[in-house]
Amino acid sequence: MPKTTVNHPIFARYYARMSAAMERGGIAEHRQALLAGLTGQVIEVGAGNGMNFAHYPQQVTRVLAVEPDPHLRRLAQLSAIDAAVPVEVTDGVADLLPASDGAFDAAVVSLVLCSVPDQSRALSELRRVLRPGGQLRFLEHVRAAGSPLMQVQRLLDATLWPAFGGGCHASRDTAAAIHDAGFSIESIERFSFPQARIPFPTSPHIRGVALAMPVVGDTAAHMAAETAAHPGPLGKQRPRASRSAPY
Repeated sequence: MPKTTVNHPIFARYYARMSAAMERGGIAEHRQALLAGLTGQVIEVGAGNGMNFAHYPQQVTRVLAVEPDPHLRRLAQLSAIDAAVPVEVTDGVADLLPASDGAFDAAVVSLVLCSVPDQSRALSELRRVLRPGGQLRFLEHVRAAGSPLMQVQRLLDATLWPAFGGGCHASRDTAAAIHDAGFSIESIERFSFPQARIPFPTSPHIRGVALAMPVVGDTAAHMAAETAAHPGPLGKQRPRASRSAPY
């Protein structure tokens, strides 16, 4: 596949510094929870400067970390050296992933679906490279539930926010987009970060797990996905876990 880069040199340098402060401020705990329990082969899209790498459990056999920005990709390559699991850092964009169909057991997106040009296309690509029943682990800032902050987010998105934020959009309903792309959301937690008396436009966050559901009509793949998601004794399926919050 042809390699494609995205270059936001000013924002990339700002993000590299800001991400360290975010780690100290509490986002590290959310990264740890995001990645806990992962196994097998994982693709991470929009890996940034590699802040997730230190949190992958040793049961992960390989991480393909896709990062389109040259500056952040170089930093991610340095972070990969000290990772506890094998990490390959490559260029590429979310809507044209350098991977074959069904190649991964899990996909990870953290603070990236806000900035992809086309969420639907990016999520379609994620679903393509996941095996049926594969997990999508997501940690994203999203549209506010309250009208006043949502209006502020929409105003910012319509003016200067994407230009200054490397394509970031504050008002995306990412949980709904994940569902609409053919994923079944198994768990989702909503929280505010950073905690502040007056919330930032990007304070509302979600963290959760979704399963890649097979294309309608593929009965065998559907059964495999359901079994992988909810294994039970003697091949019976457990009841689907309830969501911690509606998407």
